[in-house]
Amino acid sequence: MFNLLLPTPLLFRALVVALAIATVPIFADVTHAQSLPEVDTSLSTGDDQVAPMAMENPIPTKNLLQVLHEGGPLLIPIGVCSFILLVFVFERAVSLRHGRVIPRPFVRRFLEQLREGKLTPEEALIRCEESLSPVAEVFEAAVRKWGRSSVEVEQAIIDAGERVSNGLRRYLRLFNGISTISPLLGMLGTVVGMIQAFNSIATADAMGRPELLAAGISQALLTTAAGLTVAIPALIAYLFFVSRVDRLIIEIDALGQQVVKMIAGDAWESTDPPRKKMRKDKAA
Repeated sequence: MFNLLLPTPLLFRALVVALAIATVPIFADVTHAQSLPEVDTSLSTGDDQVAPMAMENPIPTKNLLQVLHEGGPLLIPIGVCSFILLVFVFERAVSLRHGRVIPRPFVRRFLEQLREGKLTPEEALIRCEESLSPVAEVFEAAVRKWGRSSVEVEQAIIDAGERVSNGLRRYLRLFNGISTISPLLGMLGTVVGMIQAFNSIATADAMGRPELLAAGISQALLTTAAGLTVAIPALIAYLFFVSRVDRLIIEIDALGQQVVKMIAGDAWESTDPPRKKMRKDKAA
């Protein structure tokens, strides 16, 4: 039977990819001091110290840990959400490949052999068990009702299809949850940061020092930007994978209906001669 549990090697690869992306340094959009244009100080007036000071103190680059430190403690759960999102996007992208869910060689060969009457129920079960794919699980449920009425075979396909669809939709709610929680965490961080910024106004006379107020507000807004940066890809991934799962389920259902027409007992009378001969041999 097909098992949609996350394989250990796949989880390991997903963790490695997510860690590699998460630890890439985040650089500020600045120009290095050596690339700054030279300033003609011969024509400068009393403000001639401004340009040299700007060149001597370029804006430093910041890595991910520094950004997390400046953004406050609420950036940590947002970063965790980002890491989880990367891991399971990678896992779902691999698990929901069309060739993994509905392998074309297996489906084509299985349907052709059924149509030509080359498979017995026992051989068909062996083929399905060897495939280990969701569509093979649906075919296996239908083959176990071989020779019964169309209603029974279709019901077996419906039951197996529900189990398969639940497996294909695994982890999709996680994407939806991340897209909902991340902006809320970002807004909470912004509110906490704004409270701290206005407290600094009241206690440290920051109105006379706008650089302190600007720094506090920028750090407060950093969490909102981080939350939206995580939530938007999570929502896109959720909608994308839901659409892919729906298309796969529709295709599996269509293939199951073809199997019903070829193995149901009340559908044999209108089939081609090879299966009529198989029915007569089985009755004999």
